[in-house]
Amino acid sequence: MRVTQIWTSIADAGRDLLRGRLTARRTSPEQLAADLLSTRGDAVGAALAHELVQQLAGSGGDTRIVFLRYLARSLEVDPARINEAAAGYAADPTAARLARLRHAVEAPRMELFRRMNMAPNGIGSLVSLREFLLRNLADHPEFSAVDSDMRELLKGWLNPGFLSLVRIDWNSPASLLEKLMRYEKVQKIPNLEALRRRLGRDRRCFAFFHPALPDEPLIFVQVALVRGMAASVQPLIEPTSEIGDPAAADTAIFYSISNCLDGLRGVSLGNFLIKLVVGELSREQPALRTFATLSPVPGFLEWYREAAVNGRLDTADNARLERLEQPDWVDDETFSSEAKPHLEALAAHYLMLEKRKGRARDPVARFHLNNGARLERINWLGDTSVKGLGESAGVLVNYRYDLAHIERNHEAFANDGTVVASSAVRSLIRPLAGDDS
Repeated sequence: MRVTQIWTSIADAGRDLLRGRLTARRTSPEQLAADLLSTRGDAVGAALAHELVQQLAGSGGDTRIVFLRYLARSLEVDPARINEAAAGYAADPTAARLARLRHAVEAPRMELFRRMNMAPNGIGSLVSLREFLLRNLADHPEFSAVDSDMRELLKGWLNPGFLSLVRIDWNSPASLLEKLMRYEKVQKIPNLEALRRRLGRDRRCFAFFHPALPDEPLIFVQVALVRGMAASVQPLIEPTSEIGDPAAADTAIFYSISNCLDGLRGVSLGNFLIKLVVGELSREQPALRTFATLSPVPGFLEWYREAAVNGRLDTADNARLERLEQPDWVDDETFSSEAKPHLEALAAHYLMLEKRKGRARDPVARFHLNNGARLERINWLGDTSVKGLGESAGVLVNYRYDLAHIERNHEAFANDGTVVASSAVRSLIRPLAGDDS
């Protein structure tokens, strides 16, 4: 019997115990939460958790906003209690006083989340609630502490040790294939013909699952088995492209990594997925020698525009930017040829030198560099889709995962923000005109 079935049985027993005790007072999620925190019995607690989860699932946006406000205000830490516990530990640093201090610095909502997790689909409910929170965080910054607590708990509950790696192919359940099409964010899958090509014999697709969410993939990765490091994504995703022989491939290209649930933003799973897939492919295809991504550079044009406004670029770079804002530029071979070395230099500068909080500004770069990859190559017009041209003027990047150097590269980036890059990329960088002293 699965864990969810066991908890459903316990919750059903708890509802029998509660029958006759439920009153009109218990009509809101806030009241249910207060009762759930005060109860001591497992069966009654499971029933209350189930009732709370169901009520939140069926509630509208206004009800959820009120509930999140309750979590932020009524279930926040008590500063006076923290000060008292800290003073007690300072005066008598025993294990018991340390335990009291730890308890004091934890917001009561953390215990509520743990108890909600007793309900069937408890994790799913919290992921859904956090997705709603993130959509409304800009308008309700007071929810940020609630988000931080939820993220930390989800990181523990979705520990990679609990996850299972599943290969997806054309014979996978139709519901799973439909989710692959729906959740794919990096390289959209427009139709079944495109999906069939993505799952051809020279392609691989893997997903992570958690036992508490058995029907819900958490993250997908799509891989192309090819010869040589791919520089353009269109040949990899074109439905009519020729199907290659995987046994003849020497390179595995990770061309799409998509998180499926927005409520898991900030809960890193992709790094473990990549490393597991590398191991799986190495066993399946011993001839593979190179493991690399073909990744977007989503923040490049945004930074380019900012640099122009801030006077960091010269007149020629500003003129190129104006041309790039025109939709037909990609068909202008003369302009494209002239712009190529300059845009590659700017992309190399952006990826290697532009930082936020001491780390690479570009989110995709930050992800792969933190995982221990090396910035290997910048590919001009690697993605000529509307999305690719709009985000990065078509620039794509190869990040290489060299198993012998992953940990060293990760340490360099994690410790001081060092971007490990190939000599080819480093040679592209030139000073920006406005940065000259």
